[in-house]
Amino acid sequence: MKDQSKPQLDDIDIQILNVLQDNCKLTTKELAAHVHLSSTPVFERVKRLEKEGVIRQYSAIIDNELLGNGFCVFCNIRLKKHSKEYILHFIDAIQKVDEIVECYNISGDFDFMLKIYVRNMSHYQEFVQNKLGVIESVGSLHSLFVLKEIKHKQAMIPTEQG
Repeated sequence: MKDQSKPQLDDIDIQILNVLQDNCKLTTKELAAHVHLSSTPVFERVKRLEKEGVIRQYSAIIDNELLGNGFCVFCNIRLKKHSKEYILHFIDAIQKVDEIVECYNISGDFDFMLKIYVRNMSHYQEFVQNKLGVIESVGSLHSLFVLKEIKHKQAMIPTEQG
């Protein structure tokens, strides 16, 4: 089981995390050159960061537009009721929907915010009717269409510990 206390990161750990976010395919030797250390301590630091859960996984960032699903929508969802049953039903249902790539439980006028990728507006209309619209716990939704992505970064690493 992972330790729930906040990991202590030094400047080298932060440099390693920043470099890995830009290119997680670097070899240990290449990573070591970026942070000006030898391979062995860098390898040990990366393993510690993985074990502590700071590095949760490695993944490829896919260009959805090149694959034909570049129409991005943020959809705010209001549930019919705020019961445990409705919340769990909604969470379970959206896990099975491939077009939904992110989901956040939020405060304010809505309960959840979804990030969705589809082909185009017609595909989104079908998606709402045939996938979101059939989730019984959904009361209402509000869609925001992305005109242009200005900045996209997977994570942010603090520049200093605080």
